[in-house]
Amino acid sequence: MRQALSGIKVVDLTEALAGPYCTMLLGDMGAEVIKVERLEGDMQRKTGAKIGDESAYGLYPNRNKRGITLNLKDERARNILLQLVKDADVVVENFRPKVKFRLNIDYETLREINPRLVYCSISGFGQTGPWADRPGFDQVAQGMSGLMSVTGFPAQGPTRVGVAIGDSVCALFAAYGILGALMERERSGEGQWLHASLLEGLVALLGYQAANYFATGEVPAQAENDHGAYAPYGTYKTKDGYMNITVGTDRMWVILCEKLGVPELVNEPKFATMLNRVNYRHEIREIFEERLAKKTTDEWVNILADAGVACGPIYNLKQVFTSEQVLHQEMLLEVEQARGGKMPMIGFPVKMSRTPCRVNISPPYIGQHTDEVLRELEYSREEIKELRQAGVI
Repeated sequence: MRQALSGIKVVDLTEALAGPYCTMLLGDMGAEVIKVERLEGDMQRKTGAKIGDESAYGLYPNRNKRGITLNLKDERARNILLQLVKDADVVVENFRPKVKFRLNIDYETLREINPRLVYCSISGFGQTGPWADRPGFDQVAQGMSGLMSVTGFPAQGPTRVGVAIGDSVCALFAAYGILGALMERERSGEGQWLHASLLEGLVALLGYQAANYFATGEVPAQAENDHGAYAPYGTYKTKDGYMNITVGTDRMWVILCEKLGVPELVNEPKFATMLNRVNYRHEIREIFEERLAKKTTDEWVNILADAGVACGPIYNLKQVFTSEQVLHQEMLLEVEQARGGKMPMIGFPVKMSRTPCRVNISPPYIGQHTDEVLRELEYSREEIKELRQAGVI
């Protein structure tokens, strides 16, 4: 079965998370991805819990790739890379900006042998500017983007988002840029150089917080678990835990007050508009939580959701991956590992009716496909043996 990106060849020079996640997204849609690692492997292979003998961190963003190792400081390894690039559609790298020039594998160099190449550079802070050459990891970008300043509770100080959102968002924007460049290439016949960074991706997410700042000049504060422009819109305590209630319309406000047994609030002048309700959100919380304490989270979710109020439980990861809706949407997969045994993986967040995403290749162990790829490049078994003995592969 053909997939959306069948026939697209991607050379993946990345490690850690942002780059590998970007190329995994392309591989999920059918691109042929060749992951090129250092001889000691991607840094992610050394961190996190183990699934069998492999790091879970190293496995999860690397499905649908063939894995090879190259010592790119050796000219013989660089020549192998150039052979891969000659007929590639995409190269993705996340070296610090100067490194690709030092290795002589920058965009202008590779463009000379493949003018149709789409070359994507992923970094912490961008390819130019005063921070370009500094090491950039997710939490640093979260802090510099302003995201941590509007997350959490004022008494507790700045708070990071509980996942590597900077890496993940950067990966999404990079994949988005690559697909756009591939479409444009169909018209122009030429590739181009794309830049994506953790910092820029997170700044792009500031949304209504930035909009309010631009409009008023006021620096937004941490809003706890509340929304700055809607109320009631946050996390509320129930008899046995917590739930989210997000009232985005006046109609929902009326229904919610009725279902909680406080219909008189609808006619209260200080709650008459959304802006008023935002200003009095703490008073609303006290009234609501007194009522919510009478039933469990599941009971209230069923009552309110059935009535048309947007709400839901707050799950831990065990609950997420046993949730009926998550399982129905096939967001939990079982994948055969390269060395045997099943491993769970997150499913595909985009469903395509004719060319669905699928797992064609399990995450590779270090250098799993080196010999296979070199044979495709017409290296003999003896040549491959010599390259391995010389520390090139």
